[in-house]
Amino acid sequence: MVTGPTLTDLTDRAREIFRLVVEGYIASGQPMGSKALAGSGGVNLSPASIRSVLQELQDAGLLAAPHTSAGRMPTEVGLRLFVDGIMQVAEPTVAERAQIERGLSHGGTIENALAAASSALSELSAGAAVVMVPKREPRLVQINFVPLSPVRALAVLVSEDGGIENRVIDLPEPVGASVLEQAGNYLTSRLQGRTLGEASGVVRAEIAGGRSALDAASTDLVQRGLVVWTQDAAARPVMVVRGQANLLDEAALSDIERVRQLLEELESAEAIARVLDAAREAQATRIFIGSENRLFSLSGSSVIASPWRDSEGRVVGVVGVIGPTRLNYARVVPMVDFTAQTLGRFIGQDGFSRK
Repeated sequence: MVTGPTLTDLTDRAREIFRLVVEGYIASGQPMGSKALAGSGGVNLSPASIRSVLQELQDAGLLAAPHTSAGRMPTEVGLRLFVDGIMQVAEPTVAERAQIERGLSHGGTIENALAAASSALSELSAGAAVVMVPKREPRLVQINFVPLSPVRALAVLVSEDGGIENRVIDLPEPVGASVLEQAGNYLTSRLQGRTLGEASGVVRAEIAGGRSALDAASTDLVQRGLVVWTQDAAARPVMVVRGQANLLDEAALSDIERVRQLLEELESAEAIARVLDAAREAQATRIFIGSENRLFSLSGSSVIASPWRDSEGRVVGVVGVIGPTRLNYARVVPMVDFTAQTLGRFIGQDGFSRK
């Protein structure tokens, strides 16, 4: 992250003008000139004095002038200083909270709930909203290994909700039908009524402690099966993106190449998942401005993301808003945080199915 001046490095006058420039730019998407600042009533200085302060802020790396005769707009360093030290957050209104909660209060599938939450958040934030949760882990009934060839087997996993999933497992050496049967029976006895994640800990502990009563070939098959299933589930998050059209406002159309780049970046689900994963371990909402995040550095976009937790405090997923660096951070940050809290309260209640 690029560092710059701190608030203590600025005079009161410079700090106030800097705040007005950033707030004006966020509101309009346009650079702020000295005449507009003098006429706003927020600064009791002449345009000439304001221009002098603007130049000082530009020299400090907090502001930039896109054109010679234009006003100033905040740099990424300036936006970071504003967000961390000046911004006063505006908590969501009663109506905004109700809109976020509305789609989650009717039960249904988790996928529908995520879609409702992201749609509400995108509409309220005027950005693209993203909600991600790792692929669900159903409770299991049975696992079988079916021979495909001497060195390949098909693992068939049956869940309580009737779902059946198959994965091919490569084996280092030929195994017989008895080995496949022993491994399948062993895993079925440990998996029943558990998720794969829950069962994996039990199985690995038994194998490590020599308590599995499996021979070497069956042990290897069990371990390979667990690796295939657990890696596969982790690599397939459920993710919903809503509100890409919000990025095409009048201010954005003047910089259509940046918007085109951002829309392309939003097409990469795997890359977005990596971005949101950076917020999973955070205790509060995280803000990535422009080049602070590699994925969106080309489009100069910002990401505001917050983890959401289940009733036991475990991180379940991440919710966020993606948009131009002139996002209304003061309004969107608490909105993302409230959405994360709301998802934590509603998801996992009995009204939601896991299908």
